[in-house]
Amino acid sequence: MSEHTVRSYDKELDTLERRIAEMGGIAEKMVIEAMDALGSGDAALAHQVVATDPRLDALQREIEEQAVLTIARRQPMAIDLREIIGAIRVAGDLERVGDLAKNIAKRSIKLGVESRAARSIVGLRHMNEVATELMKDVLDAYAQRDVERARAVWERDAELDALEDSVFRDLLTHMMEDPRNITYSTHLLFCAKNIERIGDHATNIAETVFYLVTGNNLPSARPKGRQDYDDDDGDTGSAEA
Repeated sequence: MSEHTVRSYDKELDTLERRIAEMGGIAEKMVIEAMDALGSGDAALAHQVVATDPRLDALQREIEEQAVLTIARRQPMAIDLREIIGAIRVAGDLERVGDLAKNIAKRSIKLGVESRAARSIVGLRHMNEVATELMKDVLDAYAQRDVERARAVWERDAELDALEDSVFRDLLTHMMEDPRNITYSTHLLFCAKNIERIGDHATNIAETVFYLVTGNNLPSARPKGRQDYDDDDGDTGSAEA
């Protein structure tokens, strides 16, 4: 980030950067703990994830308010304007990641302890590991303004899509083997979709990093790890029913 003659301007931009880093750390932790709660049936941990979400919401509002004030005071142009717009966009994606982690935690609470089957969780754990790797890498890319690392995250989204398809097939088989598995497996299908959406938000951030640094956009069509079988166009809305 370039230095400005007005030191208070640099301080405002640094504050936005720190708030984004704080949001990123909270969001990453929520994703990891939500999966841990789902796998272990730890209701206390799941409730902790849910209780953390308002902090993420408050940080997003703080970033947006500060960004608007900075634009009004400084009237930034070029890279400075992209820095501020980028902060708003990244904050929005991180807030949604928190919502998706909260959704997983809520489903873990609904399931309770007794219905868990270790076999059914394996694929979800793998998905979650990839999603958290994408989050870590893209947040590092944002902090370092690393275009190549951001592009690598954008390209890896296809891997998460393919894993979701594999989890879908496994859970469908699990349901066909015993109808008593249907409710449990349906909850896990929603969790898989939540994790896939977390990957979508990581790629959104990757696109923001690319735009912030270059002033250009990555291609509109992302790499896909699946054949299109529905009308899913990469929308990153909540998968919560």
